[in-house]
Amino acid sequence: MQKPIVVVGSINLDLVVGADRIPQVGETIIGNTFNTFHGGKGANQAVAAAKLGYPVSMVGNVGNDAFGTQLRNGLEDAGVDSTYVNTVEGASGVALITTGRGGENNIVVVPGANGHLTPEQLEKAATILEHAGLLLTQLEIPLETVEYLAQFAERHNIPLMLDPAPARELSGKLLRKGSWITPNETETEELLGTNFENGDQGTYAAAECLLDCGVKNVLLKLGSRGCLIAQGTLAKERVPAFSVNAVDTTGAGDAFNAGFAVGLMRGSTVARSAIFACAVAAISVTHHGAQPSMPTWAEVKAFVNDRLGIGSILSCSRIQGLVQAWG
Repeated sequence: MQKPIVVVGSINLDLVVGADRIPQVGETIIGNTFNTFHGGKGANQAVAAAKLGYPVSMVGNVGNDAFGTQLRNGLEDAGVDSTYVNTVEGASGVALITTGRGGENNIVVVPGANGHLTPEQLEKAATILEHAGLLLTQLEIPLETVEYLAQFAERHNIPLMLDPAPARELSGKLLRKGSWITPNETETEELLGTNFENGDQGTYAAAECLLDCGVKNVLLKLGSRGCLIAQGTLAKERVPAFSVNAVDTTGAGDAFNAGFAVGLMRGSTVARSAIFACAVAAISVTHHGAQPSMPTWAEVKAFVNDRLGIGSILSCSRIQGLVQAWG
């Protein structure tokens, strides 16, 4: 029996405005579209993994407002186990998102119920947490709850993947407890407290600095440039992105994390899982909304077959050679 991926994180309703471009500070512009989507980094990752056909449980909070019922139903409709999604007094979390014509976005998150996800609630979810094959978490919930989860994962010898978003400074103690950390470039600079050079040289140096901080394994997300894998003393590997016409990048990082987690849980190598994650993220940015854009396993396989013509990405023996050739 497959051990589930358990996601501990945020559950939001996304209020999304589309415009020709993102406004500058103090500027008012006319938008083109408005939509609401189920979102939140935690829920996005849970739904993405579930749509890829892997068993997923969600631990989080929604409010006792109308949004809360919608959000819970959205998780269940996607196949996510919501047994440990709590309903708490007050408003559900929301995210205000503006997207430009090129797929760029800016986001303001109001935590709402997510801000009340406490270590005590995780204690009540201990049964599902203990049976997890992999724990995923992010930073849209209280930091003390993330720290409790990291301690729990270490105590029970369960791999923990930390997506350090939104960007903030984290203690070395927390960083050392996770199995994987998956920052993008902005988050990496926040973690290190410094800017790094553009290009591969700066990226490799940043990953090395994270390892020096005690991080066990780094998967540095580089957007349209793919990602960089850094595992202890092993040689670093850069995996390029798939080229697509992006219409909305909201949730792309969450799609990536889910794809990587599913790849690992299905027994794939780190490199193959990273390629699979790049494919999942690439498909997600070609559709609007976070959770609605998450692809199914069949869609990812079809996408990869079309781009590479090599059959299933997770079973192809030539993947490692392709990684090196693309790099």
